[in-house]
Amino acid sequence: MAIRVVEEAVSKALVDEDLALESARSAFTASVTGGTVYPVVVAPVTGDGHRFTVKSGAAGTEAVIKIGSYWPGNDAHGLSNHGSTVVLLDPDTGRVAAVVEAAAGNAFRTAAADALAVQTLARDDSRVLAVVGTGHQALYEARAAVRVRDFDTVLVAGRRPHAAQTRADELRELLGASGTGASRTGVGVEATDIEDAVRRADVVVTATNAKEPVIRAEWVRPGTHISAMGADGSGKQELDPGLYEAALFCDLPDQSRAIGEFSHAPDSKAITALGSVLTGDASGRTDAEQITVFDSSGFALQDLAFAQAILAADEGRREGGREEADA
Repeated sequence: MAIRVVEEAVSKALVDEDLALESARSAFTASVTGGTVYPVVVAPVTGDGHRFTVKSGAAGTEAVIKIGSYWPGNDAHGLSNHGSTVVLLDPDTGRVAAVVEAAAGNAFRTAAADALAVQTLARDDSRVLAVVGTGHQALYEARAAVRVRDFDTVLVAGRRPHAAQTRADELRELLGASGTGASRTGVGVEATDIEDAVRRADVVVTATNAKEPVIRAEWVRPGTHISAMGADGSGKQELDPGLYEAALFCDLPDQSRAIGEFSHAPDSKAITALGSVLTGDASGRTDAEQITVFDSSGFALQDLAFAQAILAADEGRREGGREEADA
């Protein structure tokens, strides 16, 4: 049996916000309807900051292994510092069935989870989005969130004002160029400081590598939704502990308590899996004044659903090419 390989250039060309959002929805549903996720391995490689993570899981007869890498300095080689390789096993034999390179796809996949939480938990009348973080992931987060809510304003904030302005300028161009903002005429994009952004926001998405809180509880207005994705390893934290008094949601409660934002939350605090809200087995937002917080640390079933979607899209592309050749 030949192993299907989808290289980075192909997966990057095939992925978009819609594919990522629907695969995220499938993964979160699977996480509470029989899917299994195994403990994450986080492996530092050198003192230069090189590290990789291994996430694995299974749903039905499908099994997946995802290797994520972070190699600072890769930009000197014309490569992304972040890498992502998804390996699917054949359900009948256990042999490798497919390999999908998805560094760019991983950024879409991560943002889709946070956007799914926005779609599920944020107030319907949310109009101001604050994106806290000035790395490239902030751009993906903003585009994905704009896809699911009719925001009038997007505020870009970070600890470095110049970087926030740069990202705001890039986002303004991306929203127009991608067509994402075409049905939302008049969406404004501004750069500002973190406190101002949070105080004005209906929805806050964080995308930082912070090891101490960058958002204070007193800045957050009643009714705000927060999607936090930066805490994905021991020692990371983006939110003031006062925000753990809000209604807490996450992808996987055990994982969130182990390596995510809620590793800092009290053990007695209830944390609800977003998948349970999607299936109707748990409540989401209960009133317009409630503050909701979603922690995303990422899990293997997302990678399984995403890789399957990319493989299907690639097959469709190949079929289209064969039809053109036969015409």
